[in-house]
Amino acid sequence: MGYLRSGLCGFGLLLASTVGAQTLPAPAEFYFDDDTRTASPVVAIAGDDDQTHARLMQLIDRNARNADQARAQLAQALMRRGREDTGRAMYAQAFGALPARSPQRSTVHWNYGWDLYRRGHHQEALDQWRQALEGRLVRPSWAPPTLALALWSNDRRDEAVRWYAAAVRTEPALWSDPARYPALLPDWTAAERATLAEVFAAWQSAPPAWP
Repeated sequence: MGYLRSGLCGFGLLLASTVGAQTLPAPAEFYFDDDTRTASPVVAIAGDDDQTHARLMQLIDRNARNADQARAQLAQALMRRGREDTGRAMYAQAFGALPARSPQRSTVHWNYGWDLYRRGHHQEALDQWRQALEGRLVRPSWAPPTLALALWSNDRRDEAVRWYAAAVRTEPALWSDPARYPALLPDWTAAERATLAEVFAAWQSAPPAWP
């Protein structure tokens, strides 16, 4: 993907520098909201080959109507191809171009969180998912299992169990059996589902009371 501007790396790790010890809100009782708008890939142009990526860059260069989606899609492609610094820089551009109140910001945070998590940056992933929730009135169904995964991976295990408990309170028939994970979490890797099963086991051994 040599067509990317070399100056892009100047955006560097703008987002990473903001990650710290930000705290999550306490889990709510229930999380029934579907929130598929957030928990979805960002797609400006279908495809994931070099030709598609070149077309995405053209949209960005022309500041096309869907340039914001193109930036986020290209950022994810870069991260998945192992070009992490350039992917981070493109994500920084995507956030810089999106208005502060754009509903698309939560989608980009959600996707960036997964890209970071799968590169082993679990604290940064947790912060992205925190921002995907921040300032919103919804109680999305993706939040309890996803935050439980991230918290457990950051050795914040008591908090992970409390978030998993929110999933069970919301849908006890679904989240009380790890055998359901492949159907519930089809886009998660086997290793991610196995980590969540560890959270389940901790929850099962000592379910926290509510509230």
